[in-house]
Amino acid sequence: MFKAIYNRIRLLRLRSKEPYSVYYKILGFVPNDVSIYEQAFLHRSSSIRTEKGKWINNERLEFLGDAVLDTIVADILFHKFETKKEGFLTNTRSKIVQRETLNRLAKELGLDKLVKSSTKTSSHNNYMYGNAFEAFIGAIYIDQGYDNCKKFIEDRVIAPYINLNQIARKEVNFKSKLIEWSQKNKVNIQFELIESFTDNENNPVFQTQVMIWEIPGGIGTGYSKKESQQNAAKVTMKKIQTDKEFQDAIEQAKQRFISNAELEGGEPSIGLIDDDDMDLLFDSMVEDMEFTPNNMNKSDNTKDA
Repeated sequence: MFKAIYNRIRLLRLRSKEPYSVYYKILGFVPNDVSIYEQAFLHRSSSIRTEKGKWINNERLEFLGDAVLDTIVADILFHKFETKKEGFLTNTRSKIVQRETLNRLAKELGLDKLVKSSTKTSSHNNYMYGNAFEAFIGAIYIDQGYDNCKKFIEDRVIAPYINLNQIARKEVNFKSKLIEWSQKNKVNIQFELIESFTDNENNPVFQTQVMIWEIPGGIGTGYSKKESQQNAAKVTMKKIQTDKEFQDAIEQAKQRFISNAELEGGEPSIGLIDDDDMDLLFDSMVEDMEFTPNNMNKSDNTKDA
């Protein structure tokens, strides 16, 4: 009892002091161990050591936060959509925890201003803030436990920034996202059908692989070519976001292509996308314009389908 009273008085005193005041404004409570939160914002490029000379960064906290966030979001969706099936819940969770969403949430919360890094964001590390968000969740879990971490996500993240009914209905077109990324970063992508067969019920099954330059990307399987392409694109986007060796291989292939084009005296140009893919790209841009934080904050009285 005396320990609880002492801790409460201590936290009330610390609430107005740096760096506790910074985290108090974001969290709504004063951290017990502020150092774990500070570590959550140390990018691996920050080159910071402990007093004992050990390199520290936020990657372990990011690993933990990723798992905790998945669990808490699953918990919230399970109780929010009581009649929905596993596939619906999985798809909805993936829309919430995808890197683009986490990156935006980090900026909404002001976490991007706390990240310590010695490198600028680029096409290869532009998910730095989303990764820091996951590390931040890991820090909350260590410092406060599951229940308080869940309360933070419900009250400080989902309530102000995510409309669960709206995001559940939003379709994520991974192929169009990948095409959009390729156009932005000037890289050549192809969707190659590598195999087709029939399942035990004689239904046609297709396997597609994404090729970025000559580099094999993700492989997807589906009961239509479009479904297999979507699944292949989803795997590829995940590799682009998380696989450093894959990122480096793409960049090296891109530089080789530019060098070869210059030696031949021509202008480097990437492969053109067909009309169907251009339609997908346009639809994706329209979805992004419609799916803004302002729209998400509007009340949604539509009943679940």
